[in-house]
Amino acid sequence: MSMFGKAKACNSADRSPAGCNLVLLGAMGSGKSALTVKFLTKRFIGEYDPYLEDIYSSEEIVDHQPVTVRVMDTCDQEGPVNSERYLSWANAFIVVYSVDNVESFKGSQLYLQTLALHNKTFRPQTPIILLGNKLDMDRYRPVSQSDAEALASRFGCLFFEVSACLDFMSVQHVFYEAVRRARDGRARGRLVPAAYVSEDKALLDVPTFTTPCYKELPAPATAKLVTVKTSRAQSKRRAPTLTLLKGFKIF
Repeated sequence: MSMFGKAKACNSADRSPAGCNLVLLGAMGSGKSALTVKFLTKRFIGEYDPYLEDIYSSEEIVDHQPVTVRVMDTCDQEGPVNSERYLSWANAFIVVYSVDNVESFKGSQLYLQTLALHNKTFRPQTPIILLGNKLDMDRYRPVSQSDAEALASRFGCLFFEVSACLDFMSVQHVFYEAVRRARDGRARGRLVPAAYVSEDKALLDVPTFTTPCYKELPAPATAKLVTVKTSRAQSKRRAPTLTLLKGFKIF
């Protein structure tokens, strides 16, 4: 069975949810960890160890379909230098910058260039989302929405702006949209049409995803495994279980 394909007929007890690997990229301080924790727990935590790189797993329901969402919260101290560890593992990329920090926006361009080269070299390609964070600092922003839209247009990727410390639903929507793009691209077997957030802009082409390389994951023998029950309440649905590798930074 392919990652997002339909399973052969079997007992419901033998069926397992599809999986999707999401990788968050961006300069240190752009809010990748805050976005990850917001998505997983609905909580906003402002302080983290910026030098930790973690992988989290959460059972989600996206468009009425169960999916195991694995999120890699990366730590690149020198930008996209050693990118091999996540390029072949990811099903979709979320490139994060802070709207109140020009340097983080410049850093996002370096990541987009690296991903564009990867997508040009390998087929099928991997969908990319450009995400402006810290929208609560909008009044102080030096990075305009139009500049970010232009960058998204240049690289043919989706574009959103959110605040990790405010609305959970906006953050969840971005992560779920990444899952949709990866899943739909795999099912159709071709480039996925995508659009960034702007009222009068045309649709852009965003590609599908590469087959994940699970040997990139930390070895179970060396990874610290923690299971946390969340209280994300949804009707007729049990609270999801988060499986955390290498430690959960907010505890």
